[in-house]
Amino acid sequence: MELMSIMTAIGMMSGTSLDGVDAAILRTDGLDVVEPGAALHIPYDRDLKIWIRRAIKAALEGRDGAADIGKAAREVTMAHVAAVEALLEKAGIRRIAIDVIGFHGQTILHRPARSPESTGRTWQIGDGRVLAEETKIGVVCDFRSADVAAGGEGAPLAPVYHAALARALGRDHAVGVLNLGGVANVTYAPADGAESGIVAFDCGPGNGLIDEWMELKTGKAMDEDGALARRGRVHTDVLRYMLLNPYLRRRPPKSLDRYDFKLDPVLDLSVADGAATLTAFTAACVRDCEKFLPSPPGEWIVCGGGRRNPALMEALEKALDAPTLVAENVGWRGDDLEAECFAYLAVRSLKKLPLSFPKTTRVPRPMTGGVFHRAPL
Repeated sequence: MELMSIMTAIGMMSGTSLDGVDAAILRTDGLDVVEPGAALHIPYDRDLKIWIRRAIKAALEGRDGAADIGKAAREVTMAHVAAVEALLEKAGIRRIAIDVIGFHGQTILHRPARSPESTGRTWQIGDGRVLAEETKIGVVCDFRSADVAAGGEGAPLAPVYHAALARALGRDHAVGVLNLGGVANVTYAPADGAESGIVAFDCGPGNGLIDEWMELKTGKAMDEDGALARRGRVHTDVLRYMLLNPYLRRRPPKSLDRYDFKLDPVLDLSVADGAATLTAFTAACVRDCEKFLPSPPGEWIVCGGGRRNPALMEALEKALDAPTLVAENVGWRGDDLEAECFAYLAVRSLKKLPLSFPKTTRVPRPMTGGVFHRAPL
């Protein structure tokens, strides 16, 4: 396959929040051409969420052959079939115009190796062969397994796409891309654009601690518009204590579970002060991660749900010495980046280009990945 050829791909992502399927069209050569097209989100229904939770429980308990996993896998696959059909209709294009689908699947287990002697495992359910048969479009799936089998973390996989987007901006400085989900992760895209210079790792709690605090104290899912944090006071003694967490001193590549940070240090604070202190902690973790980067980024671009929290964005602007922008400020689609990413990775997989690197997942060498299922004739 010619390296420079431009392909039209559909990327699909369904995250650990179990909110549904994000799907997006991307024209790309898997290198520097990144032209986003139509995108949509289809929520999972209640029954599917129940099946997925049962599958996760079975996987965690080591019941690999459980009927719950098979049922969830079939339902997840059909939800993605529906997403493809809806996206084609929304875009007004025929399926013959799509070269490949990048199908992440639904993660039910992710346990990277924690020592050279241990074996890691990552498991995303969803049947790429069935998806190809039903949509009549070739499918790349199972993006993470090769990385984990080689001793990598299997995540994050978005950095190579973040770096392509940063190159397209044409900046003459390094760009930091900050994804604020339940966990915060950073991609360092070097000024020269070289893939070998990409650095990525989880840097802190993202929205996770703030959301957990709100659920505990108010029953709400989040601090809407950062309103509570803005009313509170940051307790600097508590903040300093939280910044002693050993994870923050570990050299990357490294990855977090959403629950690796605890609420214990703020439990005696008022609701508003707790929200303010946790918001400041998330921002301080990002500031402190700069010591692990080759150079301070000339600007930070924030994606993920946390970009919608004005209090958190204000805290980041105070903590960082470079301009801090939300994805939309530079023309990126903050809600669609992950789906676009798996379209980009599918094309890279077909072209045998690496998806992950030593400085992004701790893999020993740049790694290709993905399994291709050809569409039926």
